[in-house]
Amino acid sequence: MSTDTIDTASRELWDTAKSYFMMTLKTPEDKSQAERYFGMITTVAREGDVFTIFTSSSFAADLIRSDYANRLKGAFAMADAPEMEIKVQYDERAKINVVVPPTQYTSPYVSQGGSRQSSFVSTLPLNEDYTFDSFVRGPSNSYAISAAEGVVKNPAKPLYNPLFIHGGTGLGKTHLMQAIGNELRRRNPSMAICYLTSETFLNEYVTSLQNGQIENFRHKYRSIDLLLIDDIQFMAQKKDLQVEFFNTFNALKDQRKQIVMTSDVAPKNLPSIEERLISRFEGGMVQEVESPSYETRLAILKKKTEISESRVPDSVLEYIADNIKSHVRAMEGALTRVTLAINADPRLVLNNETLGRLLRDYIEKEQSMRKLTIEEIQQACAKKYGVTLKDILSHEKIQSIVTPRQLAMYICRKLTSKGLQEIATAFGKKHATVIHGVKSISDRLSCDTELRVDLEDIISSFGYRLSDAMD
Repeated sequence: MSTDTIDTASRELWDTAKSYFMMTLKTPEDKSQAERYFGMITTVAREGDVFTIFTSSSFAADLIRSDYANRLKGAFAMADAPEMEIKVQYDERAKINVVVPPTQYTSPYVSQGGSRQSSFVSTLPLNEDYTFDSFVRGPSNSYAISAAEGVVKNPAKPLYNPLFIHGGTGLGKTHLMQAIGNELRRRNPSMAICYLTSETFLNEYVTSLQNGQIENFRHKYRSIDLLLIDDIQFMAQKKDLQVEFFNTFNALKDQRKQIVMTSDVAPKNLPSIEERLISRFEGGMVQEVESPSYETRLAILKKKTEISESRVPDSVLEYIADNIKSHVRAMEGALTRVTLAINADPRLVLNNETLGRLLRDYIEKEQSMRKLTIEEIQQACAKKYGVTLKDILSHEKIQSIVTPRQLAMYICRKLTSKGLQEIATAFGKKHATVIHGVKSISDRLSCDTELRVDLEDIISSFGYRLSDAMD
């Protein structure tokens, strides 16, 4: 977020309120999305009881206004600013531009025609903090880092094009992807770089169709040098979007332009994605980011405190690294909570007892995730729906069995630390089947009240609340 035009008091109030707000978000996906759109905030300003947030994108302004503005009021109240009215505005003067002067452009992989736009407006801004230097290396991510550095050294070379990075939520895929963009922009400022999510790609595609501007949309995404696209798995079951992306992918490859993608799962395990797309995803380099070891988790926490200049004792970092293992964002959330507590009371004694109380919800969730077994969940779902465990594990496709089976998969994914492969193996199914099942339940929960009641009944028997398992 730019600090050039932000007064210190407004910036500090926003930073505090944002920290409190992020702690209220239940899932890593929610935190990731909030971070993504808050990253498009350029300035903030307070006038009395009105706090105005300015963004570099009208799309981000609309989303923050509709999805976050009312919920942010509680966070401002926690930051000692009650009754604050939140306004969100798009500041067109702050839009992100990557200038590409045609006469100075020297990219070795520019299209042979040589003609191109004189400037390019990035869909989502790159986070300048996401660099290779700030990315903590360890055995869990070493191969993925090497591949990312290979892209920087040899952009658009067949070995690394496309680069497909996959792994669980909160393990650093987006950081690594944006590090590629930041480093290539540093090396070649004239390079046209675009970062976006597949969700944003879909929204722009639909809007362009509605406004009769599909050719402008195609020209925009087929006239760039580096395409960075996050969360490619969300293209599942969107056939028209897949066709559009397939043609965009081919156009960029034909012009020898670099493509980098991230996903929760490997290409072969993507659900409801056309085979021809999967084949192209696998045509370059595929690398996985795995869960970090204790040593890597501790190094990540130390790096975070160095960057933020927080004075958090090593013993506290060791406590967090030892007790919070599911993903990096959970660790960061715990670190933020401790940092806020230290800032509020510098005399606070941070022993194990104090940390246990301060981070109780994080630790309890970690412990519950490790204790709950897949078989327990399968049995509970079978009992709720009056079927047998054998039915749950069968290949029967009647709805009376499919629903408890998919619900069991959903709960396993949400309330255990088991990976997709472990869940798939336990159900005798493939990766893609589990992903499809989880998504099916997630979609139904938004409109099926009876299913929500069933879910709440099942998980309450394990000591969970409905909010613990909802997206």
